[in-house]
Amino acid sequence: MLEEILARFREDVVTVYEPVKKELEITRYLLKYKTRPVLFEDVEGWRVAGNIWSTRERIARFLGVSKEELLHFIAGAMENPRPFKEVDKAPFMRNSTKDFSLKELPVPKYYPGDRGQYFTSAMVIARDEDGFVNTSFHRIMVRDEKTASIRLVPRHLYSMWKEKAEKGEELDVRIIVGNPIHLLLAGAVSTAYGISELEIASAMSERAFGKPLEIVKVGGIPVPVESEFVFEAKITPELVDEGPFVDITGTYDIVRKQPLVVFERMYHVDEPIFHALLPGSYEHYMLMGLPKEPQIYASVKRVVPKVHGVRLTEGGAMWLHAVVSITKQHDGDGKNAIIAAFAGHPSLKRVIVVDEDINIYDDRDVEWAMATRFQPDKDLVIVTNARGSSLDPSAQDGLTAKWGIDATKLLKRKEEFERAKV
Repeated sequence: MLEEILARFREDVVTVYEPVKKELEITRYLLKYKTRPVLFEDVEGWRVAGNIWSTRERIARFLGVSKEELLHFIAGAMENPRPFKEVDKAPFMRNSTKDFSLKELPVPKYYPGDRGQYFTSAMVIARDEDGFVNTSFHRIMVRDEKTASIRLVPRHLYSMWKEKAEKGEELDVRIIVGNPIHLLLAGAVSTAYGISELEIASAMSERAFGKPLEIVKVGGIPVPVESEFVFEAKITPELVDEGPFVDITGTYDIVRKQPLVVFERMYHVDEPIFHALLPGSYEHYMLMGLPKEPQIYASVKRVVPKVHGVRLTEGGAMWLHAVVSITKQHDGDGKNAIIAAFAGHPSLKRVIVVDEDINIYDDRDVEWAMATRFQPDKDLVIVTNARGSSLDPSAQDGLTAKWGIDATKLLKRKEEFERAKV
């Protein structure tokens, strides 16, 4: 599948033919070509690609929508998940083995201070005893030939693992690498327990390509047929060190005790391409940030009827800073939108609210709105000692200060804020 995707973006792709090492050398190329897909033809004998989904425009083009429609495309799939279709076989099933070493796979070590090689684009699929299937992103640190440690934040997969671990049991999972964008976006959404991300991906697939997501059962667990690599694995009750690791802000995350994963079998397509997701890169921003924009949109829309767009900004690592466009009906709407945005994405640290005539994708236009429509003594909202992102190195004990900027026009004087037109 990745071969076909890269072919669609052939004019953007940088192909590296000379041999490249998986330790640090991949990073240098991905940093050099930040917004262009890079295909490595020889990473210690394997093919690797990164920066595939590093721009909104490329993601939107693949899905057949505009970048402004992406938010609604994702939101529609989250609100209306669709069943996936089970089939009998998948391309990755052509190659199956227990005779493999994680150390010999093209799993990169991205930065000098990382503890080791890291799976960064991997998604984990698990099925609970009631049949609910969860799919989510998790960084996975290679320890030796067959074991790794996995970072679990207290969400759905953590709950499934904890229930097993408390009984001294292992959680059976499938780990998938090398997937198209509708699967990656679905794997990053935050949804209620019981709503399967695979069904959200299926809804995206139906809208973009006119067909549901196809899956094949691997030991009773559904796996997308489009995956390049699939691993049968078990998350054990044992805890081991994980980290340090560079996360989305480009700074090192701390060492924690995290569950040990045992890898048992590997499947892959013929001539597979391993997806190397560079931490702190634009691709990382897009995959982690885009699925949060619909949450902010929905939260703001509950208090302001006309919301035109939400953008998590690249300067804020598409995690900590956002811009929201609204049409005001009352002068307090800007401040209400600020508070609602913080509720919609609790990791958010700064939000700027602007009028509908401001292009939220143009940082200069947003700054112009701040320069001409914002007064700090009247239009600034500061929230102290709020729960923020664990990835923000300036936060202390998980607490941060949040600030919102109401850069909207005063309704009673709005004609004074209009830009001159010809």
